[in-house]
Amino acid sequence: MKKTKTDKILMVLKMQGEVSLASLASDLGITKEGVRLHLIKLLDEGLVNSVSKAEGVGRPTTHYSLSEKGLSKFPDTHAQITVELLSSVKNLLGDNALDLLISDRERKVYHRYEKELSTEPTIEKRLQKLSKIRSEEGYMAEWKKENGEYYLIENHCPICAAATLCQGFCRSELNNFKQLVGDGFNVERVQHIIAGENRCTYRISEKN
Repeated sequence: MKKTKTDKILMVLKMQGEVSLASLASDLGITKEGVRLHLIKLLDEGLVNSVSKAEGVGRPTTHYSLSEKGLSKFPDTHAQITVELLSSVKNLLGDNALDLLISDRERKVYHRYEKELSTEPTIEKRLQKLSKIRSEEGYMAEWKKENGEYYLIENHCPICAAATLCQGFCRSELNNFKQLVGDGFNVERVQHIIAGENRCTYRISEKN
């Protein structure tokens, strides 16, 4: 299905967090006035928040971000049933059974990813492939290199409800990333969706 301008605005806000009118117009390739008309509609619908920020000399600049209602346009995958199943495992079988379930998932995910990444010779190629796989799974992933360090960025978490209930899922994913990028790198999570931030970001730096 073809995405509308409104869909594209919501996607940019999801990917970038907080964006100015000028930046949105540039990303979408339309005029500021055109973007403004769409934003007025999104503000009226409660999908977008706005805030004015002083940026040096001159009038404050308005920045836009997704509201809670707007974020709900990017839903958690089968959130309610997942939470119910995990709660049942924990209540009926205990924390140890839940840990075993997460560990089993961790191993399976690692072997699946490693099979895909094993032929990639460089960290850049591995991150490119990993971002592609994660995006196909709903994480809206991308990567970049900045000041000699690499960043794996996930703009959405399709298992957020499960991860909020049991942060073992987050530890599991961090463990897998550490193994997948190789022994020559440190991997640190520096942004976390379930901590209230708009994305999960992993900083990857070469070991000294």
